[in-house]
Amino acid sequence: MNMKPYDYLVIGGGIVGISTAFHLCEAFPGARVLLLEKESGPARHQTGRNSGVIHSGIYYKPGSSKARFARSGALSMAGFCQKHDIPHDICGKVIVASKESEIYSLEQLYQRGLLNDVPVEKVSAERVREIEPHVRCVAGLLVKSTGITSYTEVCRKLLELIEAAGGEVRFGQSVRSIQDCGSLKIIGTETGEFEARFVINCAGLHSDRVARMTGADPGARIVPFRGEYFELVPEKRHLVNTLIYPVPNPDFPFLGVHFTKMIDGSVHAGPNAVLALKREGYFKTDFNLRDFSETMAFGGFWKLISKNLGEGLKEMHRSFFKSAFVRSLQQLIPEVRAEDLVPCKAGVRAQALLDDGRLVDDFLMVEGNGTLHVCNAPSPAATAALEIGKSIVAQVV
Repeated sequence: MNMKPYDYLVIGGGIVGISTAFHLCEAFPGARVLLLEKESGPARHQTGRNSGVIHSGIYYKPGSSKARFARSGALSMAGFCQKHDIPHDICGKVIVASKESEIYSLEQLYQRGLLNDVPVEKVSAERVREIEPHVRCVAGLLVKSTGITSYTEVCRKLLELIEAAGGEVRFGQSVRSIQDCGSLKIIGTETGEFEARFVINCAGLHSDRVARMTGADPGARIVPFRGEYFELVPEKRHLVNTLIYPVPNPDFPFLGVHFTKMIDGSVHAGPNAVLALKREGYFKTDFNLRDFSETMAFGGFWKLISKNLGEGLKEMHRSFFKSAFVRSLQQLIPEVRAEDLVPCKAGVRAQALLDDGRLVDDFLMVEGNGTLHVCNAPSPAATAALEIGKSIVAQVV
């Protein structure tokens, strides 16, 4: 056990946890700040397995934390990348209606963009083809403020800054217990114990479990959804110049498969959204009895399934049959063929789900006694990470 307690202990080495530790060091010079991460390095889960998009904020409910943080976060993330020479590109994206029946939803999305103060422009099918010559659509939206970067590189730079400011980072530290001893918390890992005056839980896929270790009730349960991707073979990368998204299906809570130009020049296609049978289940064969049993025993999961059964079955079909995945992509770029696509690494989204089957639609932060728990931080959390870190520090104050 440490002789001197830490002032602040952050659990989780994804981008939100790392940003929080960085802002604690910045706000409280001289404070003892410790970041614990169970993996051997940073950004091994949601942060390092996403598409690297710097989101504009067009999709999110007006007035929500997601909408507010995405707008300000996109600016601060681009500024951070520029300041520290981290590769990034504000390349813009197009959102397209592939058929006339989607025009209404496209208009609704345009109006939401205006309400969220996102620079968004209605464009004709001809204008879309000037930007993305291989896309076929009837109309589109152009969102010039969208960009791409490597969030893993952002994390590495933030870790350098944390250590330069006197903060500590320890990997290979899986939190097993948290005891409340009045003004101190004792955090137990497989290698030892740490004392801290204040604990901030940014444990992502395990955030609800960590919250419950402290006696806090997040009011929701994490249900893992795997997003599977394909990558265009190098000879076909010319089919995509920027980012190409479909109009979101209003009856389904995920964005649908899309094309993303990555910062390394590759092009990813996806993701779908299927239930993972393990909280870190990146492969179809991954299974964890505890994770699976908790999901199956949760009434909110079955209510979600009953509301989205049709779309959920389509997602599963796309997962097991490449031809179905390809047909979805051909709605955007008809030239794409099955042989143009090779599988690449999947991600798992930590989605907080309520008892009534509704997805938690915004960031969820739960306060406890000397603790703060980030219990829902899906996309655009990476985009907004610097702003979320600032906000957490403000709450701690």
